[in-house]
Amino acid sequence: MSKTLRVVLWSAAVIAAIIGLSRAVAIRWWRIPASEEYAWLAASVTPSLRANDLILLWRLTEPSYGDLVLCPDPEVPDRVVIGRIVGEEEDKIEIKGSDLTVNKQRIVTEANCYDEKFEVADPQTGILHRQHCHMEVVGSRTHARGDADAKVAPAPVETTVPEGKVYLVSDNRQFPYDSRDFGPVDRETCKETVFFRLVGAEGFGDSKTRLMFIR
Repeated sequence: MSKTLRVVLWSAAVIAAIIGLSRAVAIRWWRIPASEEYAWLAASVTPSLRANDLILLWRLTEPSYGDLVLCPDPEVPDRVVIGRIVGEEEDKIEIKGSDLTVNKQRIVTEANCYDEKFEVADPQTGILHRQHCHMEVVGSRTHARGDADAKVAPAPVETTVPEGKVYLVSDNRQFPYDSRDFGPVDRETCKETVFFRLVGAEGFGDSKTRLMFIR
């Protein structure tokens, strides 16, 4: 066996070991379901993510305020929910339409997204809705937010987060699937942070959605 081939094989083995160790300890990849059963989940994560996106989840450190996290569904433990941590214990949360207030401080909207408008399917009817996209700042995370239609926005919420819980809010304010539906979530169950999209719903050929950090 030539020296060059040995180096290549050893390098491949080391890389495989690193990937295997990372996947076992720190990183997991997961594809967002596109089935009808997960229609609400798929709608709720837009415009940050889409159904069929292949994403990476970080699980070595505990998620914090502002992180987009994947947690077990409190009502159906064999399923999952994805939402942004906008409230921790004793925080006072107010949500009205697209507006979010935490401890009487309104969450800042910086600007329009690069793609100012996008479409998302209504989880109940399948009809496409055109929405506006704005950049919102939660903690140290500046992320895309899909705005709610003022005429048919979800009911307003005002609540205080109980001890040991976190409050999750969907990035899509028109079609949320978050703590307004299933209540605050046990912090200890939310162990994985969404941090990277490997491939978008349209495949690797879609340069706009592949190899992208998610905040």
